[in-house]
Amino acid sequence: MEWFLLIIAGLLEIIGVIGVKRVAQNNNVINNLILILGFIVSFGLLSEAMKIIPLATAYAVWTGVGTVGAAIVGMLFFKEPRSWFRMICILGIVFSIAGLKAVS
Repeated sequence: MEWFLLIIAGLLEIIGVIGVKRVAQNNNVINNLILILGFIVSFGLLSEAMKIIPLATAYAVWTGVGTVGAAIVGMLFFKEPRSWFRMICILGIVFSIAGLKAVS
């Protein structure tokens, strides 16, 4: 259950980051709500997951999921650069997250 909460927390971190990007483009109430609610719920779930999962593992997985998701969202929706090297680095993060899960 804690791993499920941790993954959901990482996905909600992506929502928060999308909110940051949207606020940077257009500072309005809706975009600020996306930013604030995404991060508040994400932090809450991260905190709950850390009751069982060790701090270093939980934080690394949470930031890894958020980083991979933000990079993919940036490429798909915000016209950020795509390259094979970037994709290989993202894949490295995914394997690292899987490795942390495997040893925890």
